[in-house]
Amino acid sequence: MNWRRRIDTSYAFFLRSYIFTIRNLFSFFEVLFFPLVGLVSVGLLGKFLSLSGVVQSFILVGAMTAGVLQVTQLDVSYGLLYDVWSKSIKQTFLAPVSIYEAIFGSFLFGIVRGLSVFLLLCLVSSSLFSFSLPDIAATLVFLSGVFLFALLTGTVVHLSILLFGQRIDIIAWSISVIAMLLCGIYYPVTILPSSLVFLSSLIPLTYFLEYMRSFYGFSPHFHAPIAKGFCLCVLYILALFMLLHLAIKKGKRTGMFLRMSE
Repeated sequence: MNWRRRIDTSYAFFLRSYIFTIRNLFSFFEVLFFPLVGLVSVGLLGKFLSLSGVVQSFILVGAMTAGVLQVTQLDVSYGLLYDVWSKSIKQTFLAPVSIYEAIFGSFLFGIVRGLSVFLLLCLVSSSLFSFSLPDIAATLVFLSGVFLFALLTGTVVHLSILLFGQRIDIIAWSISVIAMLLCGIYYPVTILPSSLVFLSSLIPLTYFLEYMRSFYGFSPHFHAPIAKGFCLCVLYILALFMLLHLAIKKGKRTGMFLRMSE
C-alpha cells in the first residue's frame, strides 16, 4: 500500500506539471520554439561552412541533445520551483509527500515533453539536413542517458534551492548550459584544455554524446562510454538523494521553508 501511495503521489505531481504547462504560454516556446531555432540555426551554419555529412551529423547530435536535455531538466526543476515562486513550499512539506515523489512525478512529465521535442527535432533535421538516426536500440540507449542526466541536473537544482533559497533559482537555466559547455556539445572534448578534459570525464553527458557520435564515424575518446555514463548517473543521483534528505532536515531546523513561504 505504501508503494501504491507513492505512485499515486508521483502521478499527482505529474498532473500538476501538466496543468501548469497547458496554462503557461511560455511552455510552448520551451518545447517548440527554442529547441527548433537552436537546431535550425546550427544546421544552417553547417551548410554555410560546407561541412561534410558526418561533421554535420556531429553538430546536429549536439543540437538535438541540447533541446531534449534543457526541456526535461527544467521540468524536473519546476517540481520545486513552482512551490518556491508561489510561496507554498511550507504547505508542500507539511503534506504527507516526499521530495522524491515530487522529483519523480516531474521527471516523468519531463520525459514526455523531452520525447516530444526529440521527435520534432528528428523530423526537422531529417527534412532539412538529411540527418538520420542509428538503429532504434542505440537511440533509446542514448535517450535514456540524456533523461537520466536531466534528472541528475534537475536534482542539483532542488538541492541548491533547499540549501541557499530562492536567490539561486537562476541555476535552473544555467546548469545544463555549463554542463554542455564542458561535455563538448558542438565539439570534441579533446580540444579543451587538459584540466577541463578531466572535468568533462566526470560528467555523464560526455559519455552519452561520444556514444551517439560513434555511429557517425567518430571514435570515443573515453573507453566504454555507455557503462561509465550510466554508472556515474546512478552514483551521483544516489548521492544527491542522500544530500537532499540532509538538506530538508536542515531546512526544517533553521526555518528556511518558513522564510520561503507566506
